Amino acid sequence: MKSKLKKLSKRPLVRNVVIVATGTAAAQVVTMAFAPVLTRLYGAEAFGVLGVFMALVGIVSPIAALTYPIAIVLPKSEGDAKGLIRISLFISVFFALFTAIVLFVFNNPIVKFLQIEVIAPFLYLIPLVMLFSAFLQIAQQWLFRTKQFRITAKVAFFNALILNSAKVGIGWFAPVVTVLVFISTIGNALHTFMLIRGTTIFLKKEVSDSLESKELKKLAKKYKDFPLYRAPQVLINAVSRSLPVLLLSVFFGPASAGFYNIGKTVLDMPIRLIGKSVTDVFYPRIAEAANNGENLTRLICKSTLLIAVVGIIPFGIVVAYGPQLFGFVFGTEWVVAGEYARWLALWLFFMFINLPSSVAIPVMNLQGRFLLFEIISMILNILGLAIGFYLFDNDVLAIALYSLTGVIAYLYLSIWVINSSRNYVKHGDGMRPVKK
Repeated sequence: MKSKLKKLSKRPLVRNVVIVATGTAAAQVVTMAFAPVLTRLYGAEAFGVLGVFMALVGIVSPIAALTYPIAIVLPKSEGDAKGLIRISLFISVFFALFTAIVLFVFNNPIVKFLQIEVIAPFLYLIPLVMLFSAFLQIAQQWLFRTKQFRITAKVAFFNALILNSAKVGIGWFAPVVTVLVFISTIGNALHTFMLIRGTTIFLKKEVSDSLESKELKKLAKKYKDFPLYRAPQVLINAVSRSLPVLLLSVFFGPASAGFYNIGKTVLDMPIRLIGKSVTDVFYPRIAEAANNGENLTRLICKSTLLIAVVGIIPFGIVVAYGPQLFGFVFGTEWVVAGEYARWLALWLFFMFINLPSSVAIPVMNLQGRFLLFEIISMILNILGLAIGFYLFDNDVLAIALYSLTGVIAYLYLSIWVINSSRNYVKHGDGMRPVKK
């Protein structure tokens, strides 16, 4: 048994997962250590306003560079990868400026239409968050491509320590929502700066001179699946995931949004700890496997099974004892967050085990059909929320129905991707279906 474990630990994929997971684990330990202090310091309403702000940010930030950063891992040529960095930078700056102009001109109509009066004073921060988020994606994807996982691990820990210390330190004297929002805004900027300090890629002349403008246009066209299919898919997914906190704020007030925000944050920790560590390593690995003509089905299935075994315990505990755990850790005020969490845990467990399949989608050129999946999935999510909110006026029922529709959607997605991987082979610069 020891020899098998020793042999397993020497595999590059496992070793890199452990490196990333260690840094992420340290960051999550820091976050969890500060959480009981923060929830008692700021209260549910402050976290509700922060949740609404982050929900809106979560919709626009992932598409700030039209998902071109995700493609940085894929090219064989390092010059093409650096060209994708330039494309991503240009697009993100443009969209941040465009968003700033739109918010300056149409601020009041946007606030009234979306019923987000609680975050009206913070809307002008959104372009900055978009820009910082895009830069963070670019830096991370380059580090994943070059397998500099130790840098990402160290930065994750120090970023969590600095931000949470700031929230407690400043909040001790001024426990207001403005502190939470501003610190969260600069979080991505700080994270990006520390990553850039760890790699010189943005300082090298060849990045700016890697490709001429005509070649950049060809490169952008070559990876057009990302803005055409992946960006809309990411947008739809973000809207679907942000709807509960936005609707809870509208129908039941900021406190309910705060309960949801904390419940979702806690349950996201296993995904960030294990899931993100696996996908950060698995994405370049499966891209490499596709380039080498390896068996993708076996790779996806083994990773899915491993994640399922790891995830069943933390998510299962929350399903069984959510309200009691949240009341004990965060204070009696947060028992409702535990009720939300026990239903969210079902949905997030299936999202968790679906991560290898999601990562394989761009590698196998399934992004067009994945977009269709996200549209149908969002419709089901909205239907579940609408039944709970409008027909029964019950927040817990709405979250339960929302979560159950998510379970069904992710079950289907895993089966579809694994089945599709059996029929795909390497063809040129991408994956194509086998002709039968």
